[in-house]
Amino acid sequence: MGERPDFVVIGAGIAGASAAYELAPHGRVVLLERESLPGHHTTGRSAAFWVENYGAPTIRALTRGSRDLLVDPPEGFSDHPLTTSNPMLWIGRTDQDASIEGELAKAKQASSALEELTVAQARQLCPVLREDYVARAVCEFGALHIDVAGLLEAFLRGFRRRGGEIVTGAEVLGIGRREQGWRVETPSEVYECAFVINAAGAWADVVADRAGVGRIGLQPKRRTAITFDPPSGANVLAWPCVVDADEDFYFKPEGRVLLASPCDETPMEPHDVTPEDFEIALVADRLQRATTLEIRHIGRSWAGLRNFVADREPVIGIDPAAPGFCWIAGQGGFGIMTAPAAARTVAQLVTSGELPEDIRACGLAPADYSPERLLRSGKTEGDSPMVARA
Repeated sequence: MGERPDFVVIGAGIAGASAAYELAPHGRVVLLERESLPGHHTTGRSAAFWVENYGAPTIRALTRGSRDLLVDPPEGFSDHPLTTSNPMLWIGRTDQDASIEGELAKAKQASSALEELTVAQARQLCPVLREDYVARAVCEFGALHIDVAGLLEAFLRGFRRRGGEIVTGAEVLGIGRREQGWRVETPSEVYECAFVINAAGAWADVVADRAGVGRIGLQPKRRTAITFDPPSGANVLAWPCVVDADEDFYFKPEGRVLLASPCDETPMEPHDVTPEDFEIALVADRLQRATTLEIRHIGRSWAGLRNFVADREPVIGIDPAAPGFCWIAGQGGFGIMTAPAAARTVAQLVTSGELPEDIRACGLAPADYSPERLLRSGKTEGDSPMVARA
């Protein structure tokens, strides 16, 4: 057994890496990753963007609280910019008028900058939109594309600089309670620590099982994506990210190609997912009905898992039945864009029991993120239709 850490973080995706980075000033941190490289699963398969007009108040607070680090990171945090401008354009058919109105109402309530455009203005931003398909459009011009790989590497590098230790190939085999904290067993080492941070993504409930802690009812859901060539001569770098008003599909520039998804949410057991032909055909069909794009050849296709609890809001905080066992899970499709603020929230809750000041200023309290809310609602262990395999 090596030197006793104060914190053991399980999972080196964006949630675990950012949490470890924020915890490092408060004590010795060991970051455990089951795979040979951090970010192998969901983080490494994300096409992330920062968009303010998205999700519940708990999500929006974390999104706003993450912008400063993403846009103006601390000196030495990253060698290159972590974001680029990429407006978000929601489009709706005539039968989706209520969905567009809903987006505008949410933006007004949250004081988000969302602007309604004419169809002609929308087609100026993205000329492949079919005029006979789009009836209404709204745009968040301040949205950003996030360099996911760059952000993950920046957190990991910063964590190492702060004295943290990253251990790969370190599957957690068992977790036991001790009088002074927790005992975490891996194939090559046993760690005694005061706090366990469960950032295991789709496997977070599996980790809870191994710790004898009640599940939060986490449900992994598969999300598919493809890339393909744009029309010849098109300057796609200037195009916005285009999202269907009911989130039935989206497409966006990804370098010199286009990336698209049918926004599928297929319940899955946690595993190394791959795309299905049906979802690939579905996104091609939806795009070709809404746009003049022709998908002659798919460059790449892949899938990742987005993870939700019953209320589709993040779970961040100490488990009420297991002192020292902290969750950061259920980030759904907003885990990358909220990572900086979610990590600060973990560190603050673990060290002081309070939320960061900017998150509190949004009218939120620790209970809004706590796993205890799922216990109160009764929507916890056993709610998932899939049985997780370790």
